[in-house]
Amino acid sequence: MLDTRQTTSGPHPETDTHAVENQPGARGDLDLWAEDPALRAHGLTADGDHLALYGRKIGRAAMRDAAAEADRQPPRPRLFDAGGRRLDELSYHPGYHDVMQAALGSGIAALPWEGAVGGHSTHAAMIYMTAQIAPGQCGALMSTYAAIPALRAAPPLFDLWVPKLTARLHDPALRPVGVKAAATVSLALTEKQGGAPVTRAQRDGEHYRLRGHKWACTAPMSDGLIVLAQAPGGPTAFLVPRWLEGTRNMVHIQRLKDMMGQRASGVAEIELADAIAYPLGAEGDGAASLAPIMQHLRLGAGIAPVGLMRAALATAWHWCGERRSGGARLVELPLMRGVLADLALEWEGALALAMAAASAFDEPTEQGRAFARIGSALALHQSARLCPGVVQEAMDCLGVIGPTEESGMPLLLREAAATSLWEGTGNTLCLEILRILREAPVTGQVLGDILGSVTGGSRAYDAALRAHMARFPRLPEEAQARWYVESLASLLTSAILIAQGPSAIADAYVATRLGDARGRSYGAIEGVDIDAILARIG
Repeated sequence: MLDTRQTTSGPHPETDTHAVENQPGARGDLDLWAEDPALRAHGLTADGDHLALYGRKIGRAAMRDAAAEADRQPPRPRLFDAGGRRLDELSYHPGYHDVMQAALGSGIAALPWEGAVGGHSTHAAMIYMTAQIAPGQCGALMSTYAAIPALRAAPPLFDLWVPKLTARLHDPALRPVGVKAAATVSLALTEKQGGAPVTRAQRDGEHYRLRGHKWACTAPMSDGLIVLAQAPGGPTAFLVPRWLEGTRNMVHIQRLKDMMGQRASGVAEIELADAIAYPLGAEGDGAASLAPIMQHLRLGAGIAPVGLMRAALATAWHWCGERRSGGARLVELPLMRGVLADLALEWEGALALAMAAASAFDEPTEQGRAFARIGSALALHQSARLCPGVVQEAMDCLGVIGPTEESGMPLLLREAAATSLWEGTGNTLCLEILRILREAPVTGQVLGDILGSVTGGSRAYDAALRAHMARFPRLPEEAQARWYVESLASLLTSAILIAQGPSAIADAYVATRLGDARGRSYGAIEGVDIDAILARIG
C-alpha cells in the first residue's frame, strides 16, 4: 500500500563534481519563545502561555517561508480596470495573508484592549517575534493596535470600528467595515513638503471631504487610514475609510515606493480627491488626537528592531555552531565568541529596556504612564540606532554566504534601515524626548527613581551615573541632544539589567557600555563572562 504520509525529501548532499560539506543545514521549525531565555526573563509580566503558543506558530518553517515569499514578491498595483475605471488596489502574495491571519488571529492587536493581564507586554513580545520572520508586515499590525485608544474620542467610530479591529481575524475583503468580519488601520501622515499638512478638510454634512496628498502610506489596503489635515479650525486627525457602501472612497494610489524595507506590505504615495473622512476629536486638536496613537505605536516600533537583532544573532549563532574552521566549530574560536557575545549584549540590553517600557503600559498609575511615555521613546531611539550595526556584524559572521538572499540577512539589514525611520529621524526623536522631559516633569522623576534605585551595587554604574549628572545638570541644548539621549538610554538599560539580572549580563553591559572595556568594533571587549552571555542566546 502506498504510504501517503507527508514527508520532506532533503537536498542532495553531492553535486556532479563534489560533496557538499561544512555547510550548516536548514534550521527547521523554531520555537521563538522556548528558545529565547532572554525574552522569557524580561517578559515576566506578559502572558507566557499565550506567547508559547504564538512562538511555535510563527516560528514554523512553513510560516517563515510564507513571509519570505511575501517579501520577495511584493504587492502588485492594480490601479485601473480594463475600461479605465479606478481600482486603487494592491494584490498581495498569499504568504502575506498567512502571516496576517497568524498574527491577528492570535490577538496581536486585540489582547491589550480585551483586558488581558499583561496585555501590552504580550503585544510587544508578539511584535518582537513577528519582526523576526515578517518584519515588513509589522507596521499594519502595530497601527491597528495603536489606533484603538484614539477612537475613544469619537464614540460612533469607536462602536463601529473597534469590534472589527479586535476581532482576532484577518479579513482582506474589499467591503465597508460595517459588513466585514475584521479590519485593519494604517497611518498616512507625512506630506512631501514636511511640517504642517497642506491637505484640506471641509465639512460636508455629517462627515468631511479631504483633498490633498500623503507621501508615505504603509499597507494602503488597510480598511481605514488615519491622516492629519487642515480643517477650518486647524490641524485635525481623521479616519478615512477605504471602502464605502457600493463604491470606493476617493483614495487614489499614485505609486508604490521602491523601498529598502516594508516591501511585503507596500508603502504608497496617495492622493485624497475629496475623500470622505470622519474626525477623531475637535477641529484643531490634531496633535492631541494623534498622541495616544503615536505613544502606542512607539511601543511596537521600539521592539521590532530588537526582533531584527534577535533574528540576525540567532542566524549567526546557528551558522557558527555548525560551520568549522581548522577543525573547530566557529563558535568555539575565541575571536568569534567575543563578537557573538558583544552582539548578544547589545540585543539583550535593547530587549530589557523595550520590555520594561511595555510593562509600564500595563500599569494604571501615574508613574506607570510616565515611564511608558519616556521609556518607550528611549527604547525606540536605542534599538533603532543600534539595529543596523548589529545585523551587519551578524551577517559578517556568516562570511560570503551572509550577503546572499538565501541567508535571510539582506532582508533583515534592509528592514533594519527602514524601521529606524518609523517614528521619524533620530534627531526628531531626540528632540521629542527632550520635549517629553520638559513638558512632563514626572517623567524625569520616574527616571531618577529608577536610576537611583540600583546605586551601591556597581561602582562602574555609580561612576557613570555621576558623570552623566555632572555633564548634564539640566536638560541639554539641542546640539547635545544625541549625546544626552544615548547616555540616558544606556544608563537606564544598565539599571534595568542590574535590577533584573543575571549579574553576569548586567556586569558585562555596564563594563562595556558605560565603562572603557570595549573598542569601537564588535568583539573588542575584555573582562566579561563570555560563556554566561552566550548562554542567553538559547
